[in-house]
Amino acid sequence: MADKSETQQPPVVPLDALLNVRVARVSTVAFFVVSQLKRQIELLSASGAQVTVVTGGGSEMASLEAIPGINCVTIDIPRSISPWRDLLALLRLYLFFRRGHIDIAHSTTPKAGLLTAIAAFLAGVPIRLHTFTGQPWVNMKGVRRSLIRGGDRLIGKLNTRCYADSEGQRQFLVEQGIIDDKQLFVIGAGSLAGVDGERFNPARFSNEELIATRQTLDIPENAPVILFVGRITADKGVHELLEAFREIKARQSRAHLVFVGRFDSDSGIKGEICQDKIDSIRDTHIVGHTECPEAYMAIADILCLPSYREGFGTVVIEAAAMEVPTVGSDIYGLADAVVNGETGILVPPRDSAALARAMSILLADEEQRVKMGCAARQRSRMLFDANLINGQLIEEYGNFFCSVGKP
Repeated sequence: MADKSETQQPPVVPLDALLNVRVARVSTVAFFVVSQLKRQIELLSASGAQVTVVTGGGSEMASLEAIPGINCVTIDIPRSISPWRDLLALLRLYLFFRRGHIDIAHSTTPKAGLLTAIAAFLAGVPIRLHTFTGQPWVNMKGVRRSLIRGGDRLIGKLNTRCYADSEGQRQFLVEQGIIDDKQLFVIGAGSLAGVDGERFNPARFSNEELIATRQTLDIPENAPVILFVGRITADKGVHELLEAFREIKARQSRAHLVFVGRFDSDSGIKGEICQDKIDSIRDTHIVGHTECPEAYMAIADILCLPSYREGFGTVVIEAAAMEVPTVGSDIYGLADAVVNGETGILVPPRDSAALARAMSILLADEEQRVKMGCAARQRSRMLFDANLINGQLIEEYGNFFCSVGKP
């Protein structure tokens, strides 16, 4: 097992490197910011930046507003194409950037990225950044694919610099002609904001806590647990996972499958239908959204993420930090998060039979499973520690001003 002494040290960033620099972090929904970027925003604020989080609001806004020293602005940014709402959001973003004299506008998520790129460009924001975290258009066809793909190209053209959260995604975007190779970068070894090694640490959980978590789900103490964490949607490979679990139950009757996450109302699968399908299979459990997914990782033997597309797969390195190996799709993004045969097993996407075989191998071989879990934690702590990744991003921000001075 790796400890903190084995992690790479974060770059030394002067405490005043971003003093009074006005930074806007823009995302479609508050949930994304809280679950993925909260620690990064806390560190940005601590580095002296005047940080404003711009998001579509939601119940998670209270968590953002509680971060010392940051401001929150609510602007409705629809995830799907909605001309009038999109135009209104664009106007509100433009006015916010213009009136707030923003120095850095940094967006994540596709729609927020497109509207922020246009509004920040028109408002004259000097440093415009976007982080690509996956391409929804990859599995689309027709006009909708062309529109959303074109939006990503416009993001690349209007921003000062862009980032991908994995090297595999960076190569894909360049090969697809979305963005020029010289304008797209990866922070460190990848990921959006790294992993909090103190939070995602199996040593945090006592045996009594592990038993209690199993009891809440009515899972026997020694039953194998397969875990899925993420949006419950077709793009995440949920259909294939359920089919694979049916096969596993035929051979490994003691296994349980736990879903942690929300049903995706925008996915084209009705939540009720998907839930009925899950409930129809014995020993499946739906936890829903939780702010403590690590509690379920602590009881898991395998994380399964059979996605059709992923920018990186943050949940993979979070599970890795909890010593849980991953069985996932062999696609860009996940291939960056999982070392096939060392920290998990990758299988062809949309192949439920291959998925079942891979999970069965790890369920049947505890020694291999534990070995992979230990290697996964070591790699997660070495390459993806949150302090390391976030420090490198803050250093990027600081370099813009060290080289040319504050605009």
